[in-house]
Amino acid sequence: MSKPFVFEKPMGMRDTLPVLYQVKQQVRTVMEQEIREWGYQFIQTPTLEYYDTVGEASAILDQQLFKLLDSEGKTLVLRPDMTAPIARVVSSSMKDVSYPIRLAYDSAVFRSQQREGGRPAEFEQVGVELIGDGTSSADAEVIALMVSTLSKAGLQEFKVAVGHIGFLNELFVEILGNEDRAEELLRYLYEKNYVGYASHVKSLPLSSIDKKRLLDLLHLRGGEEVLKLAEDLTAVGGRKAISDLRELFNILELYGVQDKIVLDFTLFSHMSYYTGIVFEGYTNELGFPLCSGGRYDQLLGEFGRSAQAIGFGIRLDYLLEALSAKEPSASRSCIIFSAENRKEAIAKSRELREQGRSVVVQDISGVGNVDEYSGRFQEVIYVIGKSEKGGAQ
Repeated sequence: MSKPFVFEKPMGMRDTLPVLYQVKQQVRTVMEQEIREWGYQFIQTPTLEYYDTVGEASAILDQQLFKLLDSEGKTLVLRPDMTAPIARVVSSSMKDVSYPIRLAYDSAVFRSQQREGGRPAEFEQVGVELIGDGTSSADAEVIALMVSTLSKAGLQEFKVAVGHIGFLNELFVEILGNEDRAEELLRYLYEKNYVGYASHVKSLPLSSIDKKRLLDLLHLRGGEEVLKLAEDLTAVGGRKAISDLRELFNILELYGVQDKIVLDFTLFSHMSYYTGIVFEGYTNELGFPLCSGGRYDQLLGEFGRSAQAIGFGIRLDYLLEALSAKEPSASRSCIIFSAENRKEAIAKSRELREQGRSVVVQDISGVGNVDEYSGRFQEVIYVIGKSEKGGAQ
């Protein structure tokens, strides 16, 4: 195996240069402030977790986990998501805190992308977990908070698709007889390969009526009106899911975010721990979801403290791409000085910083090309002696 070049990075890893870092920081600050105003408390978990606990509980595929061994031979993973680590914390360090618990995070997660060149293996997520509340009020709160957080971050044109895992499971079991036969159909829905889904349905040994029911599922996307259409497709099994969605939509209307909501009965997530409501956020600028979430009512039980829960995660890199983020308006000033004027330059920088301005103080003897260097700044102040002044100007 050849040695990597000195400038190479591991596959999927990225550098964040100063301009993008500043943009991310500004967007992150706005999002965190909005989440705090809804009463959520931020938490931080270790970058490394045990594979036998968080690694196995995570819904991320095993081949996407970054694994390593500690000094005792135990297998560790770089955290692949934040939901499982928070479930561990709530069941251990916070076991004496009564439900419901509202937690938030802003953390990097790691997923190996060995067969998906160009996609990041490390990325930041901002999200929340509402643990210990199984009501539709909790579902609506989390979705409304995600909508509000995206809006405060500056995203205006976006939609949130909302579905229900229970509806799909019940419908497929009704028609196909068991969950195993539904796996391929669910895979098509997850990939949003509706042509493949329709083709597979037509090849199944089913009655024309059942085939039509499965094909009609593809049309169950829209506003509140699709709830009635969904009722016509399912027997008793899926009615509970439809009722949940109807109540959820009514509460979202009270939050005033119904114009951002699209009911989508085809929505399916690869996160295996989701048990009920699921949702994804989309914008025209991206061809894939920039945020997602759902209800997971069984995950906490794996850590010994059962609780119903729901949460969401927003991909910060995707959000910045959707925002077409550019260099922040708050630019830097530069004071270029010569050695004999150092005291004056430092005093001037202190005065400007007290006014809340970003100021660089640069010794002119450390600059090769003064004109090129000064072009990086919105304002340049020269505090230099007569011998340097002509060249600097």
